[in-house]
Formats: sequence, structure tokens, C-alpha cells
Amino acid sequence: MSIGHFRLWSSLVLSLVLWSNTITSDAAIGSGYLRKIREVNKLGPYLGIVVPNMFEMDPLLHSDRFVPDSRTTSLDIMGKRFRIGKVGNQKVILVMTGLSMLNAGITTELLLTLFSLEGVLHYGIAGNANPNLQIGDVTIPEYWAHSGLWNWQRFGSGPNNPLALESNGDFTREIGYLRFANYSITPSSDNFLNNVWYQPEEIFTVDGSPEVREHIFKVPVDSRYLEVAKMVEVIILYNFMKQILGCFKYHQDWDFYQNTSLSKKKKIQTC
Repeated sequence: MSIGHFRLWSSLVLSLVLWSNTITSDAAIGSGYLRKIREVNKLGPYLGIVVPNMFEMDPLLHSDRFVPDSRTTSLDIMGKRFRIGKVGNQKVILVMTGLSMLNAGITTELLLTLFSLEGVLHYGIAGNANPNLQIGDVTIPEYWAHSGLWNWQRFGSGPNNPLALESNGDFTREIGYLRFANYSITPSSDNFLNNVWYQPEEIFTVDGSPEVREHIFKVPVDSRYLEVAKMVEVIILYNFMKQILGCFKYHQDWDFYQNTSLSKKKKIQTC
């Protein structure tokens, strides 16, 4: 086969592959679903509510405050069920992500891509290191951060030594680090795991220049959504306790209830 024929066949194969990928991409969401999505978006924008699992979503779904949309209650797309409705007067779209950062990222991206949203609210069960917080307390952060992005520093190097690629702007020592030796049985000894330095996320903003990165660690929460979160807080707490304990009333021995503010007690003490 001549070089000319080889180039021709290579071009044809490449074209067929690209054409095949285009067909697959266009067919990922059927035309019927695209029409329904457009109909839903005409009534937007919505507040997206992202929840890790059904155990955490059920209290909101079974609340009287959540009212499914009368026209389109839900859309099942790519293994995700997007529930359309209202919480109070706020139009919402609920979706369960499944566990892990990967599932959360994919589901949220799908939510943002398909639907007309004004913001995203995430809630779920969390542990804490604050002894003043009790089971049943709900916290609403002013900032959130992904603390799982690290630069692992080579054994023998310390806080005064630059990190690999730090000079290029890829990594930083500005946020802080965790020294594994501090948690050894004998804290005075070294640990071969040495140090991990917390790193900010690399983000590429929609209104920025393509492939020009920005760095951020603490992400501020829009104050408008703090009020929405407070409204959802009472709904979730009430229905979660009903789900776990059945119909319940005030009892002084319940620490989680005793530490609830009076205004919330009035809302949740009656089934």
C-alpha cells in the first residue's frame, strides 16, 4: 500500500471514529428527554439540592413542605433521578449523587448542564470535632473547603524546605500541613510518612480565560442561600427524627432535643 493510500485510509478511519463519537454523544440524552428538560427550564430558574444518599434525602421527600411539580415530578437521566418541585415558595430540583467526590462532581455537573439553576445547596450527615455540637444539630457553614488535595513532602524535608514544583506555582505552603510524627505512639520520633501540605483547588471560571487556572481553598457560601438552608434545616431535622423514632414529643433526657433552640422545639415537638 502506498503512503498516499495509507493517509487516505487513516483519514477515513479517523473521520468514521469522530462521526461515531458524535452520534453517541448526541444520542446520550434522547430527544424526548431534551424536550422535557426544556419545558422544565421554562419555569426556572431552580435551586439545585444535592444529597449523597436516600437515607438523607427521604426526610425532605416525606416533608409536607416539599411539593412535587404537578406537570413533571421527575426525570431519570443517566442513572440519576432529578425530582422537580418546591420547598415552600422556592423552586427546587433534588438529586441523589451517591457517595464519593467523583459521584458528587459528575452529578452536580450534570445538574448544572441540563437545568436552569440559580444556585446549588448540598446537605448530608457529617461528623465533627466540636464537643458543643450534639446529635441532631444542624450546621450551616459560611465557607467550605476540599481538604483532600495534598502535596506529600519527602522524608527529611521540613516546613522551611520548598515543595516540589512550588516555584512553578503548582503547590504552596501557605495553608498549612499535617505532621504524621505528631500522631505516633512516641511523638518525639520521626515518621517516614513525614508531612502532607494542604493545597487549594485549581479552578477554571466560566467567565475567565480558557486554560488559565485560579486557586481557591476556602469557598464562601452565598448569603442568599444561608436563609434557604435554614428553612431546609428545620424540615430535615423534624422528618429525620420522625423517621428514626416515630412520633416523638419533648423529653428532657434527650440531649439532642434539649440543645435545640426553643423556636425549633415548637416546630418539631408535635407529630
